[in-house]
Amino acid sequence: MYYLTAEASFDSAHFLFGHQGKCSNLHGHRWRIIAKIAGETLQDSADKSGMLIDFSDFKRELHALADTLDHALLVERGTLRLATMDALEAEGFEIITLPFRPTAENLAKYLYDCMKELSFPIQSMTVYETPDNCAAYEGSEP
Repeated sequence: MYYLTAEASFDSAHFLFGHQGKCSNLHGHRWRIIAKIAGETLQDSADKSGMLIDFSDFKRELHALADTLDHALLVERGTLRLATMDALEAEGFEIITLPFRPTAENLAKYLYDCMKELSFPIQSMTVYETPDNCAAYEGSEP
């Protein structure tokens, strides 16, 4: 089996609605994401011979995905009052409403699914919330 990994990062804020701790308060992170793809065979086309996937394609798509979350407030749908959402949007804040609680675990699964939708043979996605703490999601097949 061949493996490739690529990394990207983004800055965003979130809070964990209903959590009984510090993370219930609005705060930000420098999120670091590491995608790992896997495959048993290498390409044999002239320009990509000997490659699982061209690193530039892999990195470009991972960075583009990270950019969609950069400098935004990640909010679980339904956790802020409508008036609060309206006020934040009126101020021009970038808000991304997600159908899940924005934990590192859920972001790992979400980003994994996004890469899979882009047809990458994704094996795992790791999301670092801090330099020392991460969560990972690994699919059952690439």
